[in-house]
Amino acid sequence: MWLNPDLVNNTVPTNLELRAAIERMPVSRIREVANKSMGLADVIPLWFGEPDVETPQFIRDAAVQALADGETFYTPNRGVPELREALAKYNSELYGVEIEVDRITVTASGMSAMMLAHQLLVEPGGNIVCPTPQWPNVKGTVDILGGDFRSVPLHFSDDDWELDLNALFDTVDDDTTMIFVNSPGNPTGWVMPSEQQEELLEYCRQKGLWLVADEVYARIVYGMPYAPSFLEHAKPNDRLIVINSFSKPWAMTGWRLGWLTTPSHLGERLEILNEFNVAGASTFVQRAGITALRDGEDFISEQVARYEAARDYVYERLVHHSKMRVACPKGAFYAFFAIEGIEDDLAFCQNLVRTSKVGLVPGSAFGAEQEGWLRLCFASKIDTLDHALTRLESAISD
Repeated sequence: MWLNPDLVNNTVPTNLELRAAIERMPVSRIREVANKSMGLADVIPLWFGEPDVETPQFIRDAAVQALADGETFYTPNRGVPELREALAKYNSELYGVEIEVDRITVTASGMSAMMLAHQLLVEPGGNIVCPTPQWPNVKGTVDILGGDFRSVPLHFSDDDWELDLNALFDTVDDDTTMIFVNSPGNPTGWVMPSEQQEELLEYCRQKGLWLVADEVYARIVYGMPYAPSFLEHAKPNDRLIVINSFSKPWAMTGWRLGWLTTPSHLGERLEILNEFNVAGASTFVQRAGITALRDGEDFISEQVARYEAARDYVYERLVHHSKMRVACPKGAFYAFFAIEGIEDDLAFCQNLVRTSKVGLVPGSAFGAEQEGWLRLCFASKIDTLDHALTRLESAISD
């Protein structure tokens, strides 16, 4: 009988012979900074994209009640009917278009929604085209599935980030299967104008391409009630998939609940894919989601007003600093800024959290082109942000 000598000697095998795509996957630079410092005394953690408030009590109460009622069993793979109906109603009323319930699939988080969309569309050897800087999980899921991620950098100019649609179109070739857009954007706060959305959607129609839109931050936008959505321009059978989540608008990051809006004919495929990923989101979490949709508008308004005040405060502190470049974000809750003289942003962030007790994210986490940039989540109290910025300013003046 053959025995693996590594197992006999109780050692860790050095060559695990995994899929090459998995062997090549880098450690998340966000986690690389945060994991060693989470929970340390006096650290101000501004690395993760989540607010500093708990999920509202009325949402938590709904989950508790569902548990008390014994709602602990499996659900349909595409979500409980009541939540799918509530999401169809929510989308329809928000965007002023009719979204039928058969276009809605509930997922166990926005991240799960993204993986499902990519499992539908990413072919080994095919490519997706995406404006960047971009949340690293987008490229990561493409890499896992054997696809090629093609970056089209946004241009930083004066006080804004801008996308050159012609540069995006020029990156598309015969092996492109889809275009991926995140708006409002993480980490930049860029919001794609409605006119550009309409033009991009028409381009995808003509080319027969899929368009996947991450609209997780759709409700966290400044100066308007919601961010422009591709759903406002799309026909029901357009090759459009919209990713969304409960995490950001309703402060439900730990609950893991999201949804997809797709053409109705994808429903059967998504039902099958959900089965082989997570089967379905937890029953009591879905009940909490129904309550969030029904009763959560005041909470969203209060939070967005708080984020806007925090955004203005952080931007004013950063924009007047001689060593910094920053744009005022139009959406989401991040300040993305460059500091003159930083050559290794990962080392800078690791040193900053160790010596100054401020947790930021290196820009290179969002693409190599962003080396020297930093991301700060400003979904916190002004006092907290004041302390963090004072420590940062002290660190770069030393």
